[in-house]
Amino acid sequence: MAVHLPPFTGAAGWLNTEPLGPDDLRGRVVLVNFWTLTCINWLRQEPYVRAWSQAYRDDGLVVVGVHTPEFSFEHDVDQVRRAVTARSIDYPVAVDNDYAIWQAFDNHYWPALYFVDRDGVFRDEHFGEGRYAQSERSIQDLLGIERDPVPVEGVGPEAEADWDNLRTPETYLGFRRGEHFASPDGPTLDERRAYRLPERLGLNQWALAGEWTIGAESVVVGQAGGSIAFRFHARDAHLVLGPAGRAIPFRVLLDGEAPGPSHGVDVDADGNGVLQDGRLYQLVRQDDAVRERTLEITFGEPDAAAYAFTFG
Repeated sequence: MAVHLPPFTGAAGWLNTEPLGPDDLRGRVVLVNFWTLTCINWLRQEPYVRAWSQAYRDDGLVVVGVHTPEFSFEHDVDQVRRAVTARSIDYPVAVDNDYAIWQAFDNHYWPALYFVDRDGVFRDEHFGEGRYAQSERSIQDLLGIERDPVPVEGVGPEAEADWDNLRTPETYLGFRRGEHFASPDGPTLDERRAYRLPERLGLNQWALAGEWTIGAESVVVGQAGGSIAFRFHARDAHLVLGPAGRAIPFRVLLDGEAPGPSHGVDVDADGNGVLQDGRLYQLVRQDDAVRERTLEITFGEPDAAAYAFTFG
């Protein structure tokens, strides 16, 4: 039995459009993309979705983004709006703060793609990164056209991961999902206290130094000079940071030194960066042979909240 596109009811708001429903989209091929602004997997997929929207809209394709938040600060519509602007997203985006659309689709993943024909019937789906050539063929088949694939090259955090050298998994820092914590004496939950780094970090371990509070979702620095250290093996290292209500400077060291040409897009060669908005920050992109490294990020003021490290 055919499964039809459900209504987008329950959205907290819409960006780039008035509210849309199945009747508004009838006769168009629809690509629905579930995302959340801090997700590295979505960031690496987004250049393709953006390119498909621009390349095929005159042929009858409508891309509908659905932003369903993972972390609490991602419920802020202004944060979503800034992400839409930063990523040059000009297609409609539904703000799904209450997971109403997520549940209507019975979705379970960021990112997720649903391909819908002109009659509003689901014809294909894909979860996670990759499979880009097949996804573009699905779009072309539904539109009834045949062309060469659209050229896509992601930059910064949108660049494809170096999968052959990726040996460190996404790591959450809050106690609800945190693991591999290596500060001596272990964590104290929901209570500010002093932590210190161990003499040595093993691969994929992390630790705190200075005054911190370990909460359910994040770790929050309690005074200037607090730091997080992480031993990783990947080309890229990113950190999801939440908004603090003001700009907070930070500095990144790589094996105890300024990162130089291995700095990420959100820090300079000396390792200096500034927490402005709640989002994913690229701290490291190794410039030479990828190898095991120790990253340390130190915050110049209190109240910075760190949620998760991701790698690429």
